[in-house]
Amino acid sequence: MTKTLYLLLLFWGVAVGMKADELPVIRQRYIESILCMNSDPQLLAHLCQVPREAIVSDQMVVELMERYPITTGRVRQRISSLTAQGNWPDLDFNDRETSWPPKFHASRLLELAKVWADPRHELHASPEVAEAIHRALGYWFRMKPVCRNWWYNQIFTPKVLGAVFVLFEGQLTDTERQEALAVMDKARIGMTAQNKVWLAGNVLVKGLLLHDPAMVAQARDAINEEIKSAPGTAEGIKADGSFHQHGPQQQAGNYGAAYVATLSFWAYVLDGTSLALDPARFESVSGYVAHGVRRLLWKNRLDVNSLGRQLYRQAQRHKAYSYLFSANALSRLSGGGQVPYQAMYDENLGTAPAGLLGTYHYWKSDITVHRRPSWMASVRMSSSRVIGTESGTDNMKGYYLADGALYTYVDGREYEDIFPCWDWRKVPGVTCYQDGKPLRVMDWQERQNTTAFVGNANDGEVGITAMNLSRDGLHARKAWIFTPGYVLCLGAGIRSDSACQVATSVEQALLRDSLLHWQDGQWLPVADTRFAAGQPARFFHRQTGYIVFDGQGRAYTGERIGHWNDIMKIYPRSETRTCPVYTLCLEHGSRPQDGTYGYLVLPAATRGSVAGFDLSSFRVACNTSRCQAVALGGDTYLVALYEGGAVRLAPGVDFASDKGGLFVLRVRPDGWTAHVADPTQRESTLTLTVN
Repeated sequence: MTKTLYLLLLFWGVAVGMKADELPVIRQRYIESILCMNSDPQLLAHLCQVPREAIVSDQMVVELMERYPITTGRVRQRISSLTAQGNWPDLDFNDRETSWPPKFHASRLLELAKVWADPRHELHASPEVAEAIHRALGYWFRMKPVCRNWWYNQIFTPKVLGAVFVLFEGQLTDTERQEALAVMDKARIGMTAQNKVWLAGNVLVKGLLLHDPAMVAQARDAINEEIKSAPGTAEGIKADGSFHQHGPQQQAGNYGAAYVATLSFWAYVLDGTSLALDPARFESVSGYVAHGVRRLLWKNRLDVNSLGRQLYRQAQRHKAYSYLFSANALSRLSGGGQVPYQAMYDENLGTAPAGLLGTYHYWKSDITVHRRPSWMASVRMSSSRVIGTESGTDNMKGYYLADGALYTYVDGREYEDIFPCWDWRKVPGVTCYQDGKPLRVMDWQERQNTTAFVGNANDGEVGITAMNLSRDGLHARKAWIFTPGYVLCLGAGIRSDSACQVATSVEQALLRDSLLHWQDGQWLPVADTRFAAGQPARFFHRQTGYIVFDGQGRAYTGERIGHWNDIMKIYPRSETRTCPVYTLCLEHGSRPQDGTYGYLVLPAATRGSVAGFDLSSFRVACNTSRCQAVALGGDTYLVALYEGGAVRLAPGVDFASDKGGLFVLRVRPDGWTAHVADPTQRESTLTLTVN
């Protein structure tokens, strides 16, 4: 009896903080958000320029598609194809696999409910639409579909149908209402990070249906608890501005986007009430969006290195739009704070120049981003600390995606929907085996690289990223030097005892102009050519140049056809993609023992600037398995020491460190400056000397 009384007092105490008239306000805000009444019309107009996707699995893309205007013709087609029993014949309710057709039944129901509830729509409050909703709900309640994937049962179904129940609440019969509450009962507050936020949001909607202030307040508190940075190995927003889920791996493109979208949704719904989300806690979300996410967006597209396993059709654009809608919602909160979101918003919709320029490293996720006014580059790695990527039923060929993948962008369209047509053993920047066997599908939370030496040192303007790669018997020391004009890529110590050929991919991108090769003082189109070691090979495509100064290999172009189903199992086998692709790769042969390479990528370049680029403007002081070092001019040195030792950087400039590390050294009028990083993240001190 005492325990029961205590619980009643506890819930009464939570609810008593709410004002009497706040529950209807929260409910109305929820409806406005579901109907996109609070979205920026300009942003909606931009979104509608992108073709609407019919086959969608990622929840953020699902919600993005829900923002598209629902035409009267589309509604009438939905109603005319609905059977007398209340089902759509193209959806098999007996299919319980992860593709799960019943989810489309729920999404179509939401479309009809939105039309019925939206006063702006021609079919608002239409008896014909209402009758179809009753029929389709009845079929769902009779069939009670269950998916093998728990996520659809506990999160997706209550989330989508919960919106239907609220929008159509005044029309529900007593029986329908009881069935609706049974659906909502599947969601219980629990788990961590984004999964917990989703579940708590579903409970909050159930509280709206029950007109239960205590339940709404309890769900709000659970959401509020997840607005925080995630210390140590916890999942969520990390100190470097990345987002982890499923272990220590960057998930900005899926779980991170969902987290921000869900929090921004509930922040708007609860804004101005006694249940408004804690502003102090929200600083972590603001920082994540304004700094962590903003760096990953370029020309309204999300960096490929941040998509994780979700390489859907138009994934880069849809993920970017998801973040922009979230930023727009956050900028509308009554507490202010519009400025950090507006900057990201403006530069991606083309009304402001790129910001956050220079080099930045996500040290919790082994990712480096380098931004210039006219171009961007990123490299993704993995280590004994960080999982590079995962598969599941997505990303079926992404085995090498975190082995040093380097993407460079000028207009942002360089890799748009290229994935079905890729040679997945030639992911740009990656050194790997070149055999004809199918790539192994990775398991959840599978570690890729076994070494700890992975990191970056930079002074904001220039930086050096290095990776000691050791995987499947292949070893390589890889370094990337980021400067205002180019990315310099070095490889050393490439060795393997395997009979498989080993290669490093310089580039593999969409062919949108001729690939040109500089020969005998002129640019000549390339279909398929080999270049030899010993002399620089210069190439140019559209707005980007490539100069190989150490290594031999091949440059070739061609049209390719691929199946979306090969990489994303949500797509039927009939979904194909045909596109022209150009590839530049360096060949290290079979069983290399001390292979090296060196090349430049020059984004936002011209034919003339690539042909005339002066290779003496930098000098590779060392490129061995022990050390990789580059001198830029006579005053800047970037060094990767894989173990303690010394290296001569220039005549009269000798550098030494008692431990391995990454170093950016500059000669200033008043002496030397050094930016130093320990890629292993194990050391607390080191001693370095110059001369």
